[in-house]
Amino acid sequence: MGALDVKVPSVGESVTEALLAQWFKNDGDLIRKDEALFVLETDKVTLEVTAEAAGVLHIRVPAGATVKIGEVVAVIDTAAAGAAAPAPLPHRAPEPRPPVVEAPSAVPPSPPASAPPPPAVPAAPDDGRFSPSVRRLAAEHRLDPGLIPGTGPGGRVTKGDVHLFLEQRDRSPAPAAAAQAAEPVCPPCDESIREEITRKPMTPIRRRIAERLLKARQTTAMLTTFNDIDMSAVIDLRQRYKEGFQKKHGVSLGFMSFFIKAAIEALKAVPEINAYIDGTDIVYPHYHHIGVAVGSERGLVVPVIRHADRLSFAELEQAIADFVARIKDNRLTLADLEGGTFTITNGGVFGSLLSTPILNTPQSGILGMHRVDKRPVAVNDQVVIRPMMYVALSYDHRIVDGREAVTFLKHVKECIETPERIMMEI
Repeated sequence: MGALDVKVPSVGESVTEALLAQWFKNDGDLIRKDEALFVLETDKVTLEVTAEAAGVLHIRVPAGATVKIGEVVAVIDTAAAGAAAPAPLPHRAPEPRPPVVEAPSAVPPSPPASAPPPPAVPAAPDDGRFSPSVRRLAAEHRLDPGLIPGTGPGGRVTKGDVHLFLEQRDRSPAPAAAAQAAEPVCPPCDESIREEITRKPMTPIRRRIAERLLKARQTTAMLTTFNDIDMSAVIDLRQRYKEGFQKKHGVSLGFMSFFIKAAIEALKAVPEINAYIDGTDIVYPHYHHIGVAVGSERGLVVPVIRHADRLSFAELEQAIADFVARIKDNRLTLADLEGGTFTITNGGVFGSLLSTPILNTPQSGILGMHRVDKRPVAVNDQVVIRPMMYVALSYDHRIVDGREAVTFLKHVKECIETPERIMMEI
């Protein structure tokens, strides 16, 4: 006999409260040890909290509430753990489809010929987006779960999504009523047309992003300079070595590792861009902790690759892949986001041609990559077609002059266009 408190874990010294974003389980559910219980969202990271023991879950704090670090949000009745053990399932695996109801032994009277049989409810796809409770609720209302948009982590469909779908469906005019409206209705005179809005509170991460971006614009003398880079040599290297690189290191060779290496060489040539202002002093770190901006469903996060100058191409690509996986699984920690000296962001993955990235304070520089386009360029007095990329360097003009900024981008350009200058380990 016993009970175990489920408390909000500590996620950093500076964090005192968080948002309980979503429960994965319902009150009274039987849970297993290490099973994900809820999503906790702070102003910097989002993480999943798992069960420390098996038992029956009793929820005390609903989803959407702001909780303090150490606050008890639920209790696990460990005495009930052996009463009914759930079928062993992998973490966050798709739940089984609802069982088919067996026909009764007595043959029911035949329905009238005019009454067609009710349409079958499509089964929810086994993609991990539907919990058992969501499946049951959708089956009760004979809904196709695949038509319900999910707002939970990873696109999960919550019970609230199902209720919202039902409300929107009920507000829609029935087909028979629509058929009766034979006469056209003037849109300005149609009182059934309502201009609806949805109001949502900003998440802690989004509020933090907004505060930092606004602070960067208000407290720095930010300026941006541009250049373009011929990507032919890097693209050729990737084509020639990508298979061998993948087989040897188990990770793909991308553009980001080339730009990290090139940026480090440029930072060594222009140390002011790796420095930052502290009061009336300029601090010059003798190391290179490179932040890589990664877009997620809950906002942009910038995990930091520490001592990137000491890592090989394979180690850089593995570090990036590991960060992406941990962001998707809500396993990123505050330590992963702190201590960066320079940031690189790649808007090209979203199709951006050109942009002016905003500084990640207190850093003094951020390099923006963009998409690769084939464009006509002059080479040896001949017009040729080359894969070109625009790059942008935003910098704090209080510490970095225009000459240093242009010199930095020229170093990056030279390293990418002649990658033999960078030590290759493939």
